[in-house]
Amino acid sequence: MEFSHIPVLLNECLEGLAIDPTGIYLDGTAGGGGHSSQIARRLTTGRLVSLDQDPDAIEAAGKALEGLPATLVQTNFCNARSALYGLGIEKINGALLDLGVSSYQLDEASRGFTYREDVPLDMRMDQRQSRTAEDIVNGYEEKELYRIIRDYGEDKFAKNIAKHI
Repeated sequence: MEFSHIPVLLNECLEGLAIDPTGIYLDGTAGGGGHSSQIARRLTTGRLVSLDQDPDAIEAAGKALEGLPATLVQTNFCNARSALYGLGIEKINGALLDLGVSSYQLDEASRGFTYREDVPLDMRMDQRQSRTAEDIVNGYEEKELYRIIRDYGEDKFAKNIAKHI
């Protein structure tokens, strides 16, 4: 399966960024490179830094950004500041975060996000990370599962869900 991305609200995002062709921009979630490539195409002497923690996304975005003024960094967007500083960038003109899980990650059975196929429960954005979702649901105590579901899932039934897991 090919990792591709059709940008959602592309024109609205580009309009909101008000791209200066000489500016520096950050795409914190490169995905398949849909938004990134459209931002980079609008730059002349400017630069785009595009981040993603998923190696499959980095590979796909690399193809989409080939020949464009863009730098790809494999990291989570929460590390954007250090990624930018590492490239000698102290200030940017704008940033975009297309948050969520991509359809590629959901549709590619080996990623372990799907309910459609009987595959191991993985759910890692970067499969080099050590713990899978299967490790967590089978290894964490009920109290810790409750905290995770409550804090990150914001589910009002977190206690009951953790109990049943």
